[in-house]
Amino acid sequence: MSKVGITTTVPVEVLYAAGCIPVDLNNIFMADENPQALLEEAEIAGYPRNLCAWIKGIYSTVLKNKDIRTIIAVTQGDCSNTHALMETLQLSGIEVFPFAFPYDRDPDLLRLQLEKMMSYFGVTWKQVQDAKERLDLVRRSVWELDRMTWEENRISGWDNHLYQVSCSDFNGNPESFASEVEEVMKMAGPKPSGVKMLRLGYIGVPPIMGEIYPYLEERGARVVFNETQRQFTMPFDTGDLVEQYRMYTYPYGIFFRLEDIKREAARRKLDGIIHYAQSFCFRQIEDLIIRKMIDLPVLTVEGDVPKRLDARTRMRLDVFLDMLR
Repeated sequence: MSKVGITTTVPVEVLYAAGCIPVDLNNIFMADENPQALLEEAEIAGYPRNLCAWIKGIYSTVLKNKDIRTIIAVTQGDCSNTHALMETLQLSGIEVFPFAFPYDRDPDLLRLQLEKMMSYFGVTWKQVQDAKERLDLVRRSVWELDRMTWEENRISGWDNHLYQVSCSDFNGNPESFASEVEEVMKMAGPKPSGVKMLRLGYIGVPPIMGEIYPYLEERGARVVFNETQRQFTMPFDTGDLVEQYRMYTYPYGIFFRLEDIKREAARRKLDGIIHYAQSFCFRQIEDLIIRKMIDLPVLTVEGDVPKRLDARTRMRLDVFLDMLR
């Protein structure tokens, strides 16, 4: 089976129906033994220093992994820099298929994009629907893991992040991934009694420094809502593939995302929210809207490259937690 790189979550049902192995390029960039070196390689190739690290990391990751010769690049609904990323990869002989989430969530345009993708990979609606049913079984397990996080406080914020963010590609093997999720839930301890932890939400793109989760837990706070990561699990009980990707909030406008954020913040009884903003990303501008629209304390944290939490960020997190208490 051939590997197909993806720049963010796309309708992986099509890829699994075609017998391909989807590979989330962000995840393998972060899992690399030296992600900083990948950034340096991109800059040596000509990528500017003041550019999002995710884009540079994806570029070098694709070139390093010689078994990935095709990628699906999301040209609308994610990073605008993806356009130039596509062109530089094409220059290196990589085949690129563009996919666009319509800004206004138009069902006809979204169906057209899905059908273009299906035609490119040579699969039918019946095959794709069968793949959706297969993947939905796995997603339900991750939904349960999320419930155990916010309702029973038995799953750590890091595990909640990790297994939800991995639903972008199911680590290339849905059944093996589902077994891993089931094992994590089996190993979860009993619901803690008498321990009051601050309940936090994390919104924005997944962090480039994963250390933020254990750092918060060491200080008596747990992330019980990971906005974008949860969206990767497609937490919608619908059999319609088009509707599923219309309800998926990440690629659409901030106001549609805020409906989900506010609903989950109330349901999960959050004490505060951490808004993560990636350096040099247009989504940083959305912070001013978030602060006006959310009636909870919000701390904005900015990240640049894969590294440990710096002293300034640690101090800001500490002050934020003290304020919430």
